[in-house]
Amino acid sequence: MTGSTAIAKKATWSGRVVAVQPRIRLTRSFDERSHSYLGYVFRIEGTCGGEVGEFLMAIGEGAHVKHRFQTDMELAGISVPVEDSRKETPALYKTSGLKVVKNAEGETPAGPPFHGVPPDLETYRARGHRRLDARTYDTQCTTCVWGCRMPVEMIIDQWNQSKKRYRFETFCYGPKSCTWHRPGPVRKVPGRKGMSYTEEDWVDEDATAHRELDD
Repeated sequence: MTGSTAIAKKATWSGRVVAVQPRIRLTRSFDERSHSYLGYVFRIEGTCGGEVGEFLMAIGEGAHVKHRFQTDMELAGISVPVEDSRKETPALYKTSGLKVVKNAEGETPAGPPFHGVPPDLETYRARGHRRLDARTYDTQCTTCVWGCRMPVEMIIDQWNQSKKRYRFETFCYGPKSCTWHRPGPVRKVPGRKGMSYTEEDWVDEDATAHRELDD
């Protein structure tokens, strides 16, 4: 059900939270990049619009501050489909009528993957991220609070910003000592007149240079 475009205009849903990760959008323009910190993405195992399965939905930072969401909580609410799936990881957003049906119980196991209550968005911004191999993310990191699958908007020509392309990239905000981390191949960003920029490893090293190995 994840990413489905067949969901009704408003979808009533309920289920168990199996992952909470940051909702961050990345904009690239050749060798420049910027981030928009929008909230959180929940992976829910339950019922949505009458269908049973797993689905992704977005919730704002204010709701997270109030409820301190984490895995194994049970929630219910009403959401609508995203307007442009190229710019969003979840299929649903603009959630209303949010209810905490049941809080998480028991101790949070040590990671990886790291669970518990995710930090605020400013913490993610301050930590910086490293490139994360897409396959590693899909097989190991989809429930980790430090994992993030970002929609990427690429401005191909800075003199004509209507020329854009879209894709998704995966990143890790977690400890540099995590044994599961695999960076995967370097990423290339297309530019005008067939040019391209290769984002080398030093970019990740610079973004996380202020953190110790286990931080």
